[in-house]
Amino acid sequence: MSLRIEPKEMAEVLIKVRKMALAQEMSVKLGKSLSMSGDLYPSDIAPVLAPNKHGKMAIFPMAWGFTHRSTPKPLANCRIETADSKPLWRDSWYRRRCVIPASWYYEWGYPVYEDDSRNMIEHRNTKKVKFAIQTEGSDITYIAGLYRYEDHDDMQVPRFSILTREAAGPVRDIHDRMPLILDKDKLIDWIRPNGDPSALVEKSLSNMIFERAIEYPRFPPETIIA
Repeated sequence: MSLRIEPKEMAEVLIKVRKMALAQEMSVKLGKSLSMSGDLYPSDIAPVLAPNKHGKMAIFPMAWGFTHRSTPKPLANCRIETADSKPLWRDSWYRRRCVIPASWYYEWGYPVYEDDSRNMIEHRNTKKVKFAIQTEGSDITYIAGLYRYEDHDDMQVPRFSILTREAAGPVRDIHDRMPLILDKDKLIDWIRPNGDPSALVEKSLSNMIFERAIEYPRFPPETIIA
């Protein structure tokens, strides 16, 4: 999975987060760009919604993926089925939840045809293609996540992981998993440390639309510079 952030749609957010001292320090310590727009991948820095010290929803820069000694790659995703039980995720599930706003997300899946007479085995043997997937009727897709702080080069770096669930709605035709997608009205309830995440999971969205992805430059020319 990867994410897409259109700079024109999220210009206000991007300008604000790039000016933060935390973002500047993270960029230096992690050796990562502060573009935070275009196509984003695990280990990139992204704008994330989380509670500030007063408990209000605010925007923060965070690096994508928890790190763990068992793998050199960042753990970009967390299965919702084990988020409340596995030690790596449990504390964040109950105390540190966040939202990643994106224009859409990408997933590799099986092509869908209107008149499809293939059986399931034939369908699963088809070469996968890249899809762009977003919430129907919205320019922004709000993806639920968990976050924590990790020590890196004498800095407490905030890192997030995306929660995934069994695919529902149209996404089931192309992939067996999908991110946990939230309605805009549920964001504050989701990030509240004393909230009930299990109740909100049941209200997550499945009304997604998708199309074959267009390959963009990694950092497009229209990227805004604060």
